[in-house]
Amino acid sequence: MNANLKYASSELRDPVQAVAEFASMIGHEDIETILFFCSPDYDLEILGSELKKTFSCTLIGCTSSGQIGLEGFQHSGMLGLGLGRDFRATAFMIHPLIEYSAVIADMAEKIRFDSEARPNINRFGLLLVDGLSMAEERLVANLYQQIGNVPIIGGSAGDDLRFEQSFIYDGNGKFISDAAVFAVIETSSPLTTFKIQHFIPSDVELVITEADPEKRVIFEINGEPAAKVYAESLGLSVDELTPTIFSRNPLVLSFGDEPYVRSIQKWNDDFSLTCYCAIEEGLIISIGIAEDPIETFRQSFEKVNEIIPDPRVIIGCDCILRRLQFEEEGLEQPISDIMRQNNVIGFSTYGEQYNGLHVNQTFTGVAIGG
Repeated sequence: MNANLKYASSELRDPVQAVAEFASMIGHEDIETILFFCSPDYDLEILGSELKKTFSCTLIGCTSSGQIGLEGFQHSGMLGLGLGRDFRATAFMIHPLIEYSAVIADMAEKIRFDSEARPNINRFGLLLVDGLSMAEERLVANLYQQIGNVPIIGGSAGDDLRFEQSFIYDGNGKFISDAAVFAVIETSSPLTTFKIQHFIPSDVELVITEADPEKRVIFEINGEPAAKVYAESLGLSVDELTPTIFSRNPLVLSFGDEPYVRSIQKWNDDFSLTCYCAIEEGLIISIGIAEDPIETFRQSFEKVNEIIPDPRVIIGCDCILRRLQFEEEGLEQPISDIMRQNNVIGFSTYGEQYNGLHVNQTFTGVAIGG
């Protein structure tokens, strides 16, 4: 970190004390924007009003299912990043999410105008969205389509795997659901966006023959009940399908040579499959094969370092399903070490955004150079 980037973290449970500790680390001098991620265990009403009272700069943040800081994975508290004068952030609130079309049209016009006015500036979009809204697909696809040549990364807000309510900070002292914040961040520093996942497509190809993308449900694969076909392709019975099986054998969709992961949440009484991402009828998918998560992660960061040597910071959105797998397999510490070595700051998400797509079991990030 340097004068233009300040990191702060607090694991104090009292929201007033946590904001005070966070503020003492981040300081106020020359900080224009703060990105933050926090535990849903806080009294969010108090936390929001303390943030509003303490900081006069722009605040962009959400609740998470764990944070990622300079010590690696952090399971409680709050952490964040202060952006100094080298950065300019414009934040757009979308609430309620059903009204996204009109808001996106307005913001797209402003973003295109700014891009044309300052063509030599580097910029990226950061999208934080209510992770229980089931609105990410339409939102990010529309955004990416309309705002022109701006790469997007993002994550869906979480609530520590309760799946009850996740929140976006509204910029004005309140945490709200059914909302998203889209921040366009500009800097003269070099930057690159990227995604990492450790699943590749297998040879087993399946066709989605009946689905409800709005509800993220697959009813039929290859003309048969979806859960039965999925189970058979793994040599299992439907009764043997568990969250662990789903997380280790996600569905993979390929666009060109790029694989994108679509995770299954559960199977239902009618043998349909509920997913964490929308999947449309007619798509050809395969069942993912896992590669070595640590090696994939390390190699991916090496590639990032070839483009942006020794990044000052990497803002990262990492799927909670990945962290659960790392915990289960005893990989949390080595993965944490790689993130620490690469100055990753971010959070564990309920889904990730990458350009125009909503994905799962993926790390999406932006590396910012000196």
